[in-house]
Amino acid sequence: MKKNNKKKIEEFIRVDHAGERGAIKIYEGQLLALNTLVKNDEMKKTIEEMREHEREHANYFENEIKKRGIKPTKFLPLWDLLGVGLGFGSTILGKKAAMLCTASVEEVIDEHYQNQIDQIENDEKELKNKIIKFREDELHHKDIAYEQGATKDGLYSIFDKIIKTGSKIAINISEKI
Repeated sequence: MKKNNKKKIEEFIRVDHAGERGAIKIYEGQLLALNTLVKNDEMKKTIEEMREHEREHANYFENEIKKRGIKPTKFLPLWDLLGVGLGFGSTILGKKAAMLCTASVEEVIDEHYQNQIDQIENDEKELKNKIIKFREDELHHKDIAYEQGATKDGLYSIFDKIIKTGSKIAINISEKI
């Protein structure tokens, strides 16, 4: 494996680890709101199911980080805090905002994962196959979010842009630091 390819793979694993952990934190924030201020058992069940997929993804990348001796991003504590805050905040704004939060993040992750899939070479077949599967899970989450009421109408379009911009910034930082 070429040195540049090795560095690229380390960046992919570092950022994917942070991203999957961030997704868990967003869902935990949403569940915190649903268990305290907002009562919606159907939405709670949906979010719990999606969180389980994210746990599977995060566990895979956590194992890869340990196995390969990769340092996680130094920003994990900040991402955790921001993820819980985003999840909680989006949920107290209502179901449409909570579901848009998922849809917006998943749209960024779809593009992010596809970009990685296109760059991963044959010497990393297992990693590539996992990212392909995880991308499919994320696309499913996006579809669920739209089925459950996510919208970009009116002010929600601004919320969508804020979430996507924040996600892209977190991705760029986590790849490097």
